[in-house]
Amino acid sequence: MSGRELFCQPRRVRRGAALTLVFAGLLVTGAATGAFPDPGQSDRKTPTGAARTGAAHEDVAKAAADAMADGKSPMEAAERAVSRSGDRWAAVYSEGEYQEFEDALDGQYTGVGLWTRRTADGRIDVAKVQAGSPAAAAGIRKGDRLRSVDGEDVDGRPVTDVVSLLRGDATDARAGTTVTLGLERGTRAWSETLRRALLSTDSVTVRKPAAGITVIKVSAFTRGSGELVRTAVRQAPADGGIVLDLRGNSGGLVSEAVTAASAFLDGGLVATYDVDGAERSLHAEPGGDTARPLVALVDGGTMSAAEMLTGALQDRGRAVVLGSRTFGKGSIQMPTRLPDGSVAELTVGHYRTPSGHAVDGRGITPDLEVSSGALERAETVLSGLGDPS
Repeated sequence: MSGRELFCQPRRVRRGAALTLVFAGLLVTGAATGAFPDPGQSDRKTPTGAARTGAAHEDVAKAAADAMADGKSPMEAAERAVSRSGDRWAAVYSEGEYQEFEDALDGQYTGVGLWTRRTADGRIDVAKVQAGSPAAAAGIRKGDRLRSVDGEDVDGRPVTDVVSLLRGDATDARAGTTVTLGLERGTRAWSETLRRALLSTDSVTVRKPAAGITVIKVSAFTRGSGELVRTAVRQAPADGGIVLDLRGNSGGLVSEAVTAASAFLDGGLVATYDVDGAERSLHAEPGGDTARPLVALVDGGTMSAAEMLTGALQDRGRAVVLGSRTFGKGSIQMPTRLPDGSVAELTVGHYRTPSGHAVDGRGITPDLEVSSGALERAETVLSGLGDPS
């Protein structure tokens, strides 16, 4: 198991999704104005007190306001109200935590630039160092052993806990704060104090593992990722196949997922959704590549906007979906700013694939279930050496 600093879930958010399904420019703005704007808008607005809908939002907001009036914690009161709501996707974020999500959706994160992995004997090793990061500047290398973070021994701990320590989640650490790492390389043991920085992510990567095959890996739908997918498709060899790797994609901005769908569809329906009973739909732009063979790779970590894209490609017969059943996060959350600056997000609706399949709690079943060697099997399907049925 390995982890990167970007999508580690803050301590109060682990019961919910790492990145909730946010209809960028649709939900927050629409709730504030009473009308839902065009789905093509992609700017996620900061939530305001007006950005809420339904009795559950009113109950949470009232609980927070009453607590503040009594000199108590609005956030804690909101968390209690959320727990009583029965909404499994609802969550309350501190102001700092919510800003982290905003940064993540912009393709940024606060950290030192390390990927870590846990070995079979429980030790934590550096799996990768981001170029240009504080860790890289300090000379930390892939393969170095991470012994401690700010004096806390990390041996045997889950990777998610280690990543949380690196990011400083417990203190809502921002860029410029320091973290001290205990490291080991061969017989050398030393400590390194680094300053966290706001770093950029590579949410879309492209590689060509074999002749005639282009693998487009999308780790999250951050701002600009949809256009990066379209560019990768345009630049792929015209006579080759494409593997769209959505494994471990925890979602992000739905507008970006719709743009990505437009790379492979010539217009048409991507998904339908409801918000407090109001039915809406999302459509791809015309002009996408509908001819090149396409395999979409998914797994249990494929969530939210990534599931929406998968469902559209599968229902419309555009891709062979390969892997394991997806997570099953098909609900829509809307944020409400609370009096102390914290943010509550509650479910207001659900989306469905073009054929009407409800994803929430069910996920998407691949056309071809594969538990291991998924990429190799995808290459076989694309090459025509295997049977995709």
